[in-house]
Amino acid sequence: MNNFWQQIIWGNTVQDYVWTFGLILFVLLLNRFLSRYLAIFFCRIFSHKYKNFNQEKLTRLIIHPLGVFLVVAISVIMLYRLRFPDQLNIVIYKYSIQQVLLTIASLIQIGAFIWLLWRIIDFIASILEMRANGTPDLGDNQLIYFFKDFLKVFFSIVGFLMILHFAFNYNIGSLVTGLSIVGAAIALALRESLENLIASFVIFFDKPFTTGDLVNVQNITGNVERIGLRSTRIRTTDKSYVTVPNKKMVDSILDNVSLRSQIKGTLELNLNLQSSHEKIEMLLQQIKDYLSNIEEVQTYNVFFNDIKMQSYVLQIEFFTSPIPGTEFSRIKEGLNLFILKTMEKIEILNR
Repeated sequence: MNNFWQQIIWGNTVQDYVWTFGLILFVLLLNRFLSRYLAIFFCRIFSHKYKNFNQEKLTRLIIHPLGVFLVVAISVIMLYRLRFPDQLNIVIYKYSIQQVLLTIASLIQIGAFIWLLWRIIDFIASILEMRANGTPDLGDNQLIYFFKDFLKVFFSIVGFLMILHFAFNYNIGSLVTGLSIVGAAIALALRESLENLIASFVIFFDKPFTTGDLVNVQNITGNVERIGLRSTRIRTTDKSYVTVPNKKMVDSILDNVSLRSQIKGTLELNLNLQSSHEKIEMLLQQIKDYLSNIEEVQTYNVFFNDIKMQSYVLQIEFFTSPIPGTEFSRIKEGLNLFILKTMEKIEILNR
């Protein structure tokens, strides 16, 4: 029996084949169980701290990539212990079958590892998002989205470099040296993207606006729905979905309407030169009385502004608390109708 286990086939003993493929088969059969057990183990650590922790959702999030990574990693490690048969090591275009298989194995292993890292980032981001939802500051949520995308891009670049180094035996040091030679050209080509990336950091740390704010920039008015690495997404007042580069959000004059302490309304009346001063004074007083009775109006200013060659000019300014746009429009409409009725009543004509 011992002679059978020690029998050499294609450079390896039968015992080596049995141990190698037996362990690979064991992992294949139990990988879903093992990956689920590991996922549940990590989920339970967080469930003690967060009461609303959705264990099943997050388990499904990482169980599949974790299982693939375990199978690939164990298979590569076990197969690496075997001696590749010389009979199968055929050279094709200067590359042997062994080199090709090692390259493919490295690609699969690194790809599975990066995929797992992506899911772990989503896993951590979902936990931080649950915590951020319990705070009134929406800036916490946008920071989570930003760094989730940033880390995914970063690890993708790291994975690409790992593939070059481990799969294709490329010298990363020479790559960095080569990049320094063409660095100016690359920086020039990616200048706009880099400027938008830097602008995104300015937005997140300086916080001129946050997700949910009503802003006015580049003749675009709407609510900020998402701030990304390159651009900011705005839902306009007519429900269009506009993408604005972060550089323009930083460099342009931006009006954060949500941060206004008051909302200003203005109205200019051009009265006929035949209007008497008594009627003008009466109109001014009635407008002041009307504005003083509106609860939302905090301050107002109504005055005889100018005398022109063709008209008398009355200026009306009022300030309300930060109220929704529909409510502000209702107040302005009511003021316009009141002025129109009053002018008809006291017989004052527009120019």
